[in-house]
Amino acid sequence: MAYNFSYVRKMNLWRNLPKPIYFCCLLLIGSCSVDGELFDITVTSEDLALQDQLIDLSGSLDFYTLPDSDDFKNIPADPNNQLTAEKVLLGQLLFHETGLAIDAKVETNKGTYSCASCHHSGAGFQSGLRQGIGDGGSGFGLFGETRTLAAGYTPEMADVQPIKSPSALNVAYQKVMLWNGQFGATGPNLGTESNWTPDTPKETNNLGFEGVETQAIAGLTVHRMGINKDFLDENSYAFLFKQAFPDVPEEERYSLTNIGLAIAAYERTLLANQSNFQKWLRGASKAMTSDEKKGAALFFGKAKCYECHNGPALNSEAFYAIGINDLVEPAVAVMLDDATKKGRGGFTKNPSDDYKFKVPQLYNLKDVNFFGHGGSFQTIREIIVYKNEAIKENVDVSDEQLADEFIPLNLNLEEINQLTQFVENSLKDNNLQRYEPAGLPSEKCFPNADRQSREDLNCDN
Repeated sequence: MAYNFSYVRKMNLWRNLPKPIYFCCLLLIGSCSVDGELFDITVTSEDLALQDQLIDLSGSLDFYTLPDSDDFKNIPADPNNQLTAEKVLLGQLLFHETGLAIDAKVETNKGTYSCASCHHSGAGFQSGLRQGIGDGGSGFGLFGETRTLAAGYTPEMADVQPIKSPSALNVAYQKVMLWNGQFGATGPNLGTESNWTPDTPKETNNLGFEGVETQAIAGLTVHRMGINKDFLDENSYAFLFKQAFPDVPEEERYSLTNIGLAIAAYERTLLANQSNFQKWLRGASKAMTSDEKKGAALFFGKAKCYECHNGPALNSEAFYAIGINDLVEPAVAVMLDDATKKGRGGFTKNPSDDYKFKVPQLYNLKDVNFFGHGGSFQTIREIIVYKNEAIKENVDVSDEQLADEFIPLNLNLEEINQLTQFVENSLKDNNLQRYEPAGLPSEKCFPNADRQSREDLNCDN
């Protein structure tokens, strides 16, 4: 007998199932059908308790469920940049296209980097280093961890980030972008118009887009990329632009704005919807281990992680000061200005915002080795212990500036381990490579195309 368990899950009707089906699911576990697809399912009292906990907290398990990446109706989108399959495809290719790298400081480094240099699938769509390196970088390694300065570049010449590159994963659930939230004309940035400084990337906010679109547009210039019409024509991009922007006159179609809008559309589909927690939410009870379920119960209960990390992406639009250090011992020395150190306050110029940073999403953290805006933690467990003890590490942050939520959690060692297992394992999507293109129209290597990267990535060109 086929039974629609997705409906049962959504309505919290496990206990109202006919007894033979209820005991089948609670005790063993046979072949149950969800929307016509058979799979093994075990529902325990632990599952039921966690379901009840989440529903009591948010009203529905759907509150935490990420949509499919082609479910454009349910993926949050900018009203001025509607998602289409054609636009997403173009954005996917442009995001990885090293042919856009036309403004490198050194001639030999042109055409060797892309958006994906600092946001690639192997590192959970962030950089494999504490500091992302675009122009001026050389090499890749296995997940971007060996990228270093290219020959002929000094740190001052290279496009090196003075702060950890935020993930592009699950950005559909953000209204503003970057740790200080400076990109985006809506949501938390309403009322910050006086800080959209002319002749700086922040001026891009005046286009009126949300953060994902604004950052994608501004980032092209910031990261030394641009348009070469001949390159686009020679590599089939003209046809793809026409498909993605059919209502835009041809003479206006090939612009940095439209490149950014296509890239942003693609970024909004980067969803960790195949992680174990997402599978569990959809009814696959065996997707998480018992300790991971205990960790989830702590996350949404005693540990109070949900107070800041909530919703489908386990993030929020809020900014908090929790005393984390800035970038220490950088691999590539760069000057860290006061505005960057002050986080949100550096953008808003409001002293009450000083040292506050945006709450990040939590999926696929296990793909990298550095955490916090300064990359000062090397394991997920370290940052959980830090939040459990609530002792600041940045002496520049006064006690008065610390968030009220930054208080000891009183978790014991077993609870810390269980919470770590939930964040490390249940929130990891093991198939992010599905978001990479099979190849580029230009046939260039990606995410980087410098000689060392081509060797590391086994590229033929």
